[in-house]
Amino acid sequence: MTGHVLVLICEVHPLMFVSHHITRSDIISTVEFNCSGELLATGDKGGRVVIFQREQESKNRLLSRGEYNVYSTFQSHEPEFDYLKSLEIEEKINKIRWLPQQNAAHFLLSANDKTIKLWKISERDKRAEGYNLKDEDGRLRDQFRITTLRVPVLMPMDLMVEASPRRIFANAHTYHINSISVNSDYETYLSADDLRINLWHLEITDRSFNIVDIKPANMEELTEVITAAECHPHQCNAFVYSSSKGTIRLCDMRAAALCDRHSKFFEEPEDPSSRSFFSEIISSISDVKFSHSGRYMMTRDYLSVKVWDLNMENRPVETYQVHEYLRSKLCSLYENDCIFDKFECCWNGSDSAIMTGSYNNFFRMFDRNTRRDITLEASRENSKPRAMLKPRKVCTGGKRKKDEISVDSLDFNKKILHTAWHPKENVIAVAATNNLYIFQDKIN
Repeated sequence: MTGHVLVLICEVHPLMFVSHHITRSDIISTVEFNCSGELLATGDKGGRVVIFQREQESKNRLLSRGEYNVYSTFQSHEPEFDYLKSLEIEEKINKIRWLPQQNAAHFLLSANDKTIKLWKISERDKRAEGYNLKDEDGRLRDQFRITTLRVPVLMPMDLMVEASPRRIFANAHTYHINSISVNSDYETYLSADDLRINLWHLEITDRSFNIVDIKPANMEELTEVITAAECHPHQCNAFVYSSSKGTIRLCDMRAAALCDRHSKFFEEPEDPSSRSFFSEIISSISDVKFSHSGRYMMTRDYLSVKVWDLNMENRPVETYQVHEYLRSKLCSLYENDCIFDKFECCWNGSDSAIMTGSYNNFFRMFDRNTRRDITLEASRENSKPRAMLKPRKVCTGGKRKKDEISVDSLDFNKKILHTAWHPKENVIAVAATNNLYIFQDKIN
């Protein structure tokens, strides 16, 4: 099993990438596979959702293991203006979460800063013909001239994919929504902003339950904000949320209606010798994800990824350095605001490997069994179809080798913030600005 994962980590090649001329609205802001991995949704800063569908394998195309092609595109959110607060509400899609498929249709939640929408994506390849009360062109017929009754019949038509909003959950967040997470009961979900977490029922749009509120009575006493939140994959009563202070709180909704008092508190003690002006900024957690098993959770801060055992609160069981070579560059990263970038992280389907992004369009993969790691690059220059990705290395000082790149040459405008891993196979999706790259493990 270990060897198989290493083949994935070392030998990944591109299936496809989507690119267009860069405008702000085209920048991808979230990426998410559905529960089967057959669909992949992306959201962008222009409020659009693009869904890709995996093509079925073909005997005539032995090299193909099902490429992803555009399945549906729709405008999820529009820019709005809050006239009471004189604030413009961006259309940018912050998060997308799929619901488990119950029938032929697919459902997903999409959120911008203030509003969450439940979308139904369905197919139509037949249309009814032979109505009694209207002609084929849709005009109503004179009822007095109808002498016979016809039974309408379904006739084949070109496949049409429809996206329709089924629920709109609005007016529940004063601050910007940073997380949505579907509960394991598949009836409820939570949404989090900087200071509050709300619990919603998927069928009820006019009210939600506030389950966490860390807003102080005096906002001048505010010392931390909520950065991410997620429901436990198996226990519908449990959820976690992370903070800008680098702490994670596990809460149990059975204990109280308002979960201000956590059940578990995860924090790694800070080494006093390494404390600096930037310590609090780089310790802020940008993403938290439960493992599929529910035994572990993973957190991403600015320089590292940490894996925590839910049974051990005082320190993580694993720590992986993502780009430690940037520690000496924190001053310039602070000046250009890159130090506030929020990188996401994800597990593979078996929880044996993890992935997260970095700068210069690099992304990092870590094998938990062997503790091996690799740096790969998602770029158009090295992404010819079926070409194998080569590992990249960053040179921090001294003589630079032929294939290495100097830390001073890194492009901090090219960053991979959003990644997703297929829930069952070694297929990954990486968003690099306005490009979506999809890679799979090497086919022998």
